[in-house]
Amino acid sequence: MSELKNKIAVVTGASSGIGKAIALGLAKKGVATFLLGRNLKALQQVAEIARQTSARSQFFAVDLASVQEIRKIADSLKKEAACIDILIHSAGIIAFGPHESASLEDFDRQFQINVRAPYALTQCLLPLVKDCRGQVVFINSSAGLNAGAKVGQYAATKFALKAIADSFRLEINSDGVRVLSVYPGRTASPMQAAIFKMEGREYHPELLMQPEDVADVILNALTIPRSAEVTEISVRPFIKP
Repeated sequence: MSELKNKIAVVTGASSGIGKAIALGLAKKGVATFLLGRNLKALQQVAEIARQTSARSQFFAVDLASVQEIRKIADSLKKEAACIDILIHSAGIIAFGPHESASLEDFDRQFQINVRAPYALTQCLLPLVKDCRGQVVFINSSAGLNAGAKVGQYAATKFALKAIADSFRLEINSDGVRVLSVYPGRTASPMQAAIFKMEGREYHPELLMQPEDVADVILNALTIPRSAEVTEISVRPFIKP
């Protein structure tokens, strides 16, 4: 198993859900973390927990819908880190609606956050990732493999994210960089609670996967020997409806 201690990681969507669980899981391994998200107060709380097990955890508020902010935060990270060992794209949003009436503004916003942001941030930080022969993880969704009704917009962004990851992997493997796409099913999180509410269903988080379950799977993939690469992982709740 590869050692993660003293590595440097950047995690988007680190204020809650899977992103938070990954950030704290990395910190427990002694990884220095740079946490990105919209909620500054929540990011600060996550960073304070991370510092209990890691020597360094910094946080930055950023609107990932803005390419200008992405470039600005990338410039800040370049000043703070000599290289980046792990880049985790966990930020994402979802909007529901049938094709007939779904908002195009919602579609644009989902594309900006779910597709353009990870593409742009990876592009900006790629020299630092290559310098470390690092690893890039795209947190996708089960909707990135199978599109259900009324989530066509969201699923389209996740299918696009899969295409980006697959193409990027072929481009970058020769530089020693590993690329992983993760496709979680229903996971207990604030986003999932909102989804259940939109669906008009009662929310029982104890019946779903926990963010820590997904984080553990990812941490395991990150630490396998460099002679191998995990390219895709699908994770589902064990308890079926």
